[in-house]
Amino acid sequence: MRNRIFISAFSALAILFSTVINGPGCANIVPPQGGPRDTIPPVLLKSNPGDSAVNFTGNKIVFTFDEFMDVQDIQGNLLVSPMAKINPVVDFKLREVTVKLKDSLEANTTYTLDFGKALKDITEGNIIKDFRFTFSTGAYIDSLELKGNVLMAETAKPDSTMIVLLYTNKDDSAVVKEKPKYIARLDGKGNFHFKNLPAKTFYIYALKDEGGMRRYMNEKQAFAFSDSAVTMQLKNEPVSLFAYAIKEKQVAATVDFGAPGSKPKPGTATEKRLKFQANITNNQQDLLSDLILNFETPLKKFDSTGLRLYTDSTYQPVTELSMLTDSLARTITLRTTWKENTLYNLILDKEFAEDSSGRKLFKTDTISFITKKKTDYGTLKIRFRKLELEKNPVVQLVNGQGIVSSFPLNETEFNLAIFNPGDYEVRILFDANKNGSWDPGQFFGTRRQPEKVTLIGRKITIKPNWTNEYDIDVQ
Repeated sequence: MRNRIFISAFSALAILFSTVINGPGCANIVPPQGGPRDTIPPVLLKSNPGDSAVNFTGNKIVFTFDEFMDVQDIQGNLLVSPMAKINPVVDFKLREVTVKLKDSLEANTTYTLDFGKALKDITEGNIIKDFRFTFSTGAYIDSLELKGNVLMAETAKPDSTMIVLLYTNKDDSAVVKEKPKYIARLDGKGNFHFKNLPAKTFYIYALKDEGGMRRYMNEKQAFAFSDSAVTMQLKNEPVSLFAYAIKEKQVAATVDFGAPGSKPKPGTATEKRLKFQANITNNQQDLLSDLILNFETPLKKFDSTGLRLYTDSTYQPVTELSMLTDSLARTITLRTTWKENTLYNLILDKEFAEDSSGRKLFKTDTISFITKKKTDYGTLKIRFRKLELEKNPVVQLVNGQGIVSSFPLNETEFNLAIFNPGDYEVRILFDANKNGSWDPGQFFGTRRQPEKVTLIGRKITIKPNWTNEYDIDVQ
């Protein structure tokens, strides 16, 4: 009995001790939790001078926000319009961001500071998007606007890293020699919007400004130009620009295809086997593709008689066969009309090729493969509506690897008996010179616009062993 009383008393003391330590109703001490993460960007409380100030004569603008501020990549983000010869200096301390104007300001001119993504709070990094500030050195704020869109002519898609430039100098050389008066960014859809413009005539360009020079530097730079100037009015028609870049030409390597039997130079490593790969997947050859041999190093010598193609186990020779080498001597392409579900054997004589290191095959080799069945492919039928045949349309089927196939259209219905299954974008190239491929523009001299491509706003899916039919409007 005494033991039970002792245990009960001990239990009561333990409960009392726990209550004193943890407090009534609490099992553990839990530190206070923080609130939800701050996702709200800083808010401007005031500026000196105020936004849309007129008769501005100072050289400093101070912004006060409701949070401690940070400024990132101000040179890459801040756009001053009209463009300054000397960039402003931007400082920040606590809740204030100060812009010090280092360039003299033009009289009776409306200025806009576009900070892009430069301003953010210092704690969570929440960016104030599209923060703009406007002031005028005259008695009023210019209010004219110009909108438009820029697309890459070859793909009909936007490149939001490009900028749009407005010049008042009509000379074509201005885009090379001078910086623009006004600059605007593109949004994700390729749209631009100039605000607070004066009643002047502007010449419009767009370019990819990777070096930050704000000028057209070379033909490999994505570039677009408008056919005509725009004289600003109360209401202006949107401007559409189509950008292009001249692709770098492939320079052929200097390769000596010596006569058969010529020997490599002394000291050349010949102990290693000639290395190459064939574009055969799962031991199957695509009926729609050529057989391509890709070599690790350029070839010095190639004898086409050393490659022979046969069908079936009886080795029936394929007579309608052509072979091509690329300009860099890195690939050999074998082209023929493949029979479906057929065994092929490609015989490679040990002397058929020699690379620039003197490597050959150790012995005559054989590559065996089977072609795919026609049931592995789908049939495609597309009926195009609103298609302008007089503009020489070319349908392009595109996947993540680029243009898979392209076909000139002579009528509004397009048919393919077999095509590889998958998801494709459909584009229409308007082929002005009828060469079957897209051509870039030429600004200086001819002022020729690039050939334009229309992107169909839907994807098509080709299923195997199925007739895939689509009705498509060409906008």
